[in-house]
Amino acid sequence: MATCLKFELSLMCRRNRDGSHATQAGRLQMLRQIADELSAAGFRQMGARSLKPKHVEFLVLRWQSESLTAGTLKNRLAALRWWAEKVGKPATIARDNAAYGVRPREFVADRSRAIMMTREALDRIEDPRIRLALRMQAAFGLRREEALKFRPGYADRIDHICLKGSWCKGGRERTVPVRTPRQRALLNEVRRMAGSGSLIPGSMRYVEHLQRFKFVTSRAGISKTHGLRHHYAQWLYRRLTGWEAPAAGGPCTNSLTAEQREIDRRARLQVSAELGHGREQITAVYLGR
Repeated sequence: MATCLKFELSLMCRRNRDGSHATQAGRLQMLRQIADELSAAGFRQMGARSLKPKHVEFLVLRWQSESLTAGTLKNRLAALRWWAEKVGKPATIARDNAAYGVRPREFVADRSRAIMMTREALDRIEDPRIRLALRMQAAFGLRREEALKFRPGYADRIDHICLKGSWCKGGRERTVPVRTPRQRALLNEVRRMAGSGSLIPGSMRYVEHLQRFKFVTSRAGISKTHGLRHHYAQWLYRRLTGWEAPAAGGPCTNSLTAEQREIDRRARLQVSAELGHGREQITAVYLGR
């Protein structure tokens, strides 16, 4: 039975609140799934301290046989490393993913992953708070957690929004300008809905509402909401440069003039800052190169 291992891993997660709420919830879900996989494979009566290299190797081979993406494999290995470190056995798992044949993630978009929020898709979502959270993701390039936790009473500063570090990945507070009348009108809608609170109903915890958000958006056919951030990044790049991003069919960086390359560089820094990243390199994922 995986019950003992799942209990110990769940307890470990509750005692070690590393990362954002979304990171914690994702880690717990992955570790509970791993416990089930180990039990189903015959590794029974395991506790948290029972983790050995053979368990890691079995899991990696199993995941690779399922043709999971490099990003998914990397996330699961990160969860295993976290587990190993918390029980004082970091040497159980190799520090480099390449040791398991896991390719590094691609940091240059080979195609656009942007999605637009259509009226038809929104109409399929009955929950008004979830509709507003999706529109906030699209209008300001917010992550899912940032949109759900958005408190207009704190964040709406008229000409910009200020996101608390506790809402953001890595605890990095940031600001995003309000550039258009449509953005301003949306913030007014959010204020009327949320009042002094957030887009999470007062009767629910974040994790509960997150699960509802996932279910409702998936049922509406828009489960890949991170694509809204990609669309925002490409919209902002076009607004700042005057031309489309490479991932959206625009010119590649090496075809730009010296003057255009400087405009491109400044635009990418701005996009990176508004998305909550600390480096220009990451914009290649959203914009291409």
